[in-house]
Amino acid sequence: MKIRVLHPRGLPLSLSVIGAALGLQLAMGAALAEQTDAASSADFANAPWSESSSALGSLDQMPTGLLSRRELIDLNAVGEALFLDRFTTLDGAGRPEATQAIDPTRRKHPREQLFLRTAGPDGGSCAACHNQPTLGGAGDFVTNVFVSEGFESADFDSLDPQFSNERGTNHLFGAGLVELLAREMSRDLQAIRDETLAKARATGQTVRLVLATKGVEFGFISAEPDGSVRLDELDGVDTDLVIRPFSQKGVMTSLRQFTVNALNHHHGMQPDERFGARWTGSDDFDGDGIAREVSDADISALVAWQATLRPPKQVVPQVEGWPAAAKQGETLFGEFGCASCHRPHLPLDSLGFADPGPFDLAGTLNDRQVKASAIYDLELMEWAANLPRDDQGRVLVPLFGDLKRHVMTDNQIDALGNELLSQRFVDRNIFQTTELWGVASTGPYGHRNDFTTLDEIILAHGGSARQSRDAYAASADEDKSALIAFLKTLVIAP
Repeated sequence: MKIRVLHPRGLPLSLSVIGAALGLQLAMGAALAEQTDAASSADFANAPWSESSSALGSLDQMPTGLLSRRELIDLNAVGEALFLDRFTTLDGAGRPEATQAIDPTRRKHPREQLFLRTAGPDGGSCAACHNQPTLGGAGDFVTNVFVSEGFESADFDSLDPQFSNERGTNHLFGAGLVELLAREMSRDLQAIRDETLAKARATGQTVRLVLATKGVEFGFISAEPDGSVRLDELDGVDTDLVIRPFSQKGVMTSLRQFTVNALNHHHGMQPDERFGARWTGSDDFDGDGIAREVSDADISALVAWQATLRPPKQVVPQVEGWPAAAKQGETLFGEFGCASCHRPHLPLDSLGFADPGPFDLAGTLNDRQVKASAIYDLELMEWAANLPRDDQGRVLVPLFGDLKRHVMTDNQIDALGNELLSQRFVDRNIFQTTELWGVASTGPYGHRNDFTTLDEIILAHGGSARQSRDAYAASADEDKSALIAFLKTLVIAP
């Protein structure tokens, strides 16, 4: 893997150095003549004042194998530059003849304007939305996006909730750890499925086992001796038993899938691995005149940068009264039952992040479609040394979540049930437990940033969380204050 190192102005560093060397060797007259000739045939895309991306195409191929710390740092630099880049029409921004659909879909009529708030594109860069409190973070209400599930092939310009669900921007800190947890939990659940089938065949009887991994239960699975499986008792997971840890609904399998989707939807930048000739028969599926807009290697760099972002942490302000209140609030967090879903830690066996990963489906590269995945050892990151470990040496990921979907409304409390469309067959009032690490840095709250305070979003919990919500609501004001004091210590630290 070769990385084109970027000059601060966007010009490849190697060209800057070569140009300087030539300037020392050539006479002034000859140099001016040569510069004039070069200007007449200049590749303006590489000029330091170019209006195209300076980071796209920095890698000549996808990374593979176990990367060293130096290689990982260099790859992350490219990923961060891509995350910051403001993509323009010179790069392929916009999709005049394609929709926002995750499945490549032609528009019925060419788009007359590039940006559109509802169906996208709706942003020039990833950083335009993921910036609170810093690069890679969340977004305020103004950065909300629209998920047009169920209308993938439709051309629409409406804010009407019958066409799209409005969602807030989630932060990406600790995302690599979250995906690794999801992969291990998925393998555990699928192993239980295999065990259930094997026991049913061996005994000639129906076998029913609980689906549990890392202390989180996902219902039951039953198998018959003939090899059939009952899945009607699953709880909070898809029928393939793959944990999908990203988005408010828990429907995105990986950072790679999330990145491919987002580039097309929000920027009109179409990655080859889904919109290129392999799947669509065209190198310019969106008809904007730019072929092969985002390479597989570009996606790998973006994934590496996101996967290695440091996790949020607990920081207790040394302000009079706050440490004692936070300590009391942490105790109440358990007593109220909040920790039954917002689990303070989940154990992780390995910090080796493989990309592409094992569970992605068609349209996102997986480990069966490449000769070898790249391995990013998160142990190499400086922040890894501060992660807590259990007595078995496993990392205790302090995410305050369970990677499970739950019903969040009931007949009395329905504030979180305001969507009209399901997403990927997940009912409208079902959402994945929000990881609370970093919550103090990422308000407003709720799946569409409807709630300005932590008190408001706690009181909006219904359904599976109703008992914990009621315990909080019935508590004394000083106890409510203590719980908030604790939650306000969970930050994305600089």
